[in-house]
Amino acid sequence: MVSQNAPRALAGEIAPVLRSIANVVVGKAEAVEQTLVAVLAGGHLLVEDVPGVGKTTLARALARSIGGSFSRIQCTPDLLPSDVTGVHVLDQRQGTFVFQQGPVFANVVLADELNRATPRTQAALLEAMEERQVTLEGTTRPLPSPFLVIATQNPIELEGTFPLPEAQLDRFLLRLRIGYPDEHGEQELIDRFARAAPLDEVHPVLDLQRLTALIRSVREIRVEPSVRNYVVALVRATREHNAVRLGASPRATLALFHAAQALAAIKGRTFVVPDDVKALIAPVLGHRLLLNSQARLRGRSELTVLDEVVAATPVPVE
Repeated sequence: MVSQNAPRALAGEIAPVLRSIANVVVGKAEAVEQTLVAVLAGGHLLVEDVPGVGKTTLARALARSIGGSFSRIQCTPDLLPSDVTGVHVLDQRQGTFVFQQGPVFANVVLADELNRATPRTQAALLEAMEERQVTLEGTTRPLPSPFLVIATQNPIELEGTFPLPEAQLDRFLLRLRIGYPDEHGEQELIDRFARAAPLDEVHPVLDLQRLTALIRSVREIRVEPSVRNYVVALVRATREHNAVRLGASPRATLALFHAAQALAAIKGRTFVVPDDVKALIAPVLGHRLLLNSQARLRGRSELTVLDEVVAATPVPVE
């Protein structure tokens, strides 16, 4: 069990990372916070939004703020699995094959427009996301720690894309939508980028070794039985809703549980409250539901169904 001061200390170490990213990703405090939730919960992030709202900037700012390595995979239909994981190349001097690492060997991996990659290439990323390792020709190679995949996809352009299957979507801890800034935020964006690129001024404010320790400590945040039951009840309710064909999986239960711990830690608390869980319902569960055809025809969405689930599930009280 964590001490009373540990979460406050954790929040104090995470706060500079939040500020560092917020200096570049203007006016999107909630998106930045949810990104740090994914990092501290040890999960991956799916950013589904239109071009130009700062998806790539968010990933680069995160990598620089934690002093981690960064790589970008531009997903296209002709991208091969080996282009992601790496290949064996012939060393002519020694006459042997040596492994040349692919871009997946980085702390923060940006898979840009993931739904443009073929299912085979998407599957190559699946083991890396789930197992934190890459296996080629019988040899398993661990990936750097911490390891975070930030995948993006454009929800508007569907031509020439390969929609992510449910098994792949379920590997993402959170689905995030950054959205357009408001008028004030857009004016501030111009002010910050008028003379220089703020991303060039982002420097490490937390080292990887300490971040790894913080990720472990988040798992010690207390979750009372009543709040645990609330998490389970919410997830199970998605499976029983009459508009849902495929509800959230048991992996989603763990995702919501650990994400709530991470949010509580960011807030500087030693325990999770129901509001932590409710704040993460949409980003954690929204991409894991599959509605039935009748619900789709009536214009219902996963988010409206989740609103109904939250409204119908009793909230624990002290």
